[in-house]
Amino acid sequence: MQLPSALLEQAVNEFSKLPGIGKKTALRLVLHLLKQEPEKVEAFGEAIVRMRNETHFCQRCFNISDSLLCTICANPMRRQDTVCVVETIRDVIAIESTQQFNGTYHVLGGIISPLDGIGPDQLHIEPLLKRAAGGAITEIIFALNPTIQGDTTIYYIQKKLQPSHIRITTIARGIAFGGELEYADEMTLARSLQHRMPVEQLKV
Repeated sequence: MQLPSALLEQAVNEFSKLPGIGKKTALRLVLHLLKQEPEKVEAFGEAIVRMRNETHFCQRCFNISDSLLCTICANPMRRQDTVCVVETIRDVIAIESTQQFNGTYHVLGGIISPLDGIGPDQLHIEPLLKRAAGGAITEIIFALNPTIQGDTTIYYIQKKLQPSHIRITTIARGIAFGGELEYADEMTLARSLQHRMPVEQLKV
């Protein structure tokens, strides 16, 4: 792609490094910025720089935060005795968007995957164990992806938590609402049958 300006080319190259952004999309974004008032572009740039330099991770749950504690951990209206364990910050955002969970979180920063060279020591497992040992937690909900690596991580942490008074649960697994049985994989079908529920519990 031949561009008339070295500065334009540099900007396009930087934008194209973002996930899901190709050179053509990057060029459209850069040309859009060129049409904007300088003040707007400066505000855009400053927001990116401030986000990178001033964003922290919550010292308790490792969620993104602007201060020592994230807004969820610092919220007195949230149930501090219930902790939902997730793999990434994107999972926190996904669960929060449902507005169905009023507890707190713990972001592991990944899952145990020996083939990828990721072991327990590279994840935020030890801080979770310390939170559990504090005695204030009554339930830990595992909301990890239903994969072998996810189940391995759950099994490992569960063993580390024993013996414990804490109730340990995981999110339900089964056929997606609106899905069709013929397109579901065998593992999903098997778990749907294993974790079947009374018809009376269905909400229409």
